[in-house]
Amino acid sequence: MMLYDKMTINGMTVPNRLVRSATWEGLASAEGFVTPALEDAMLELADGGVGMIITGHMFVAEQGRAGERQLAVYADEYISGLRSMVKKVHERGSVIVAQLAHAGGQAAQAITGMPALGPSPFARKDGEFCQEMTENDIDNMVNAFQQAASRAVAAGFDGVQIHAAHGYGLSQFLSPHINKRKDMYGGSFENRMRPLVRVYEAIRREVGDKYPVTLKINCEDYAEGGLELEDSASVIQGLEMIGLDAVEISGGLLTNSPSKSSVRVGRFDTPAKEAWYREAARVVRERTKLPIILVGGIRSFSVVEGLLAEGLIDFVSMSRPLLREPDLLKRWAAGDLRRAECISCNKCFGVLYNNEGYFCPVAQSELAELAESAAAGTSS
Repeated sequence: MMLYDKMTINGMTVPNRLVRSATWEGLASAEGFVTPALEDAMLELADGGVGMIITGHMFVAEQGRAGERQLAVYADEYISGLRSMVKKVHERGSVIVAQLAHAGGQAAQAITGMPALGPSPFARKDGEFCQEMTENDIDNMVNAFQQAASRAVAAGFDGVQIHAAHGYGLSQFLSPHINKRKDMYGGSFENRMRPLVRVYEAIRREVGDKYPVTLKINCEDYAEGGLELEDSASVIQGLEMIGLDAVEISGGLLTNSPSKSSVRVGRFDTPAKEAWYREAARVVRERTKLPIILVGGIRSFSVVEGLLAEGLIDFVSMSRPLLREPDLLKRWAAGDLRRAECISCNKCFGVLYNNEGYFCPVAQSELAELAESAAAGTSS
């Protein structure tokens, strides 16, 4: 059972190969502070045996905030709460990595009171157009990532992950579908990659060589004229050459259809329908020796073990399945190898957007039905 092997990433020992992929929990305070509810969600994952927990996307700059109740790391005042959460996760035996993110042109203008800034103007999810970043704005973004990494170290996180996927800030720069700049940050592949390289180098200067710095990136944008696999593999290869420690492969933009997004809807109920980015991982594996973390539609123990046994990837990453079953790893270890119970319906987003909490409404409904049935049986 290779899933239960210990692994090491630049000195960070992970007790097994299961990763909780960054997931917006919607449990931070309105200002972005850690709350008891957020701590409880992290501890539930740790108690469930998840080897590496990656936080929900933490905004590194107020102007780069993506939405409500999002965890913040843009000021020193957030360190204390983060440190408390990290300490409790460590006491449960898991490692925890801070995902650092800037929403770019998809930032929540209504919350920040500031214009959303992207590589060039493009239509946002709400139909409005963002403004173009100046070179000074890009410098500020790079500095924000650097300072956020310093705070992550101060809070005790085991590593950081740079969020360059799903159509957020750095992903926007990488994507020719979005980035229409004519200066040193647009046009050629090297230019579009430059902001990400600058962010990585700034973080590395801040945290040193012995601290894990990882990346989450789209293998493809799945949009006309978007980032394609060859360029994505080249980004990974280029960052490996300057010291990147691991990469998580995902795909899709915020504006994609449900069938091409990073949180696809459907019943992925056979092994053939799982692991959406499997072939992308195969291409990346041929180009790099970096530890590869694969997310996207993985639901079955047999698929997990097959990917690991083939040597295609080093870690399996999940999001929605661990929202429904934070103890999935323990269930499998106990011999119950049924596939994850998540049906990929995205109803969890509904309760999040409505500020009703962080849970699977399908599972809650099923429990309510069982309770009603039991009550009916008792009364009869």
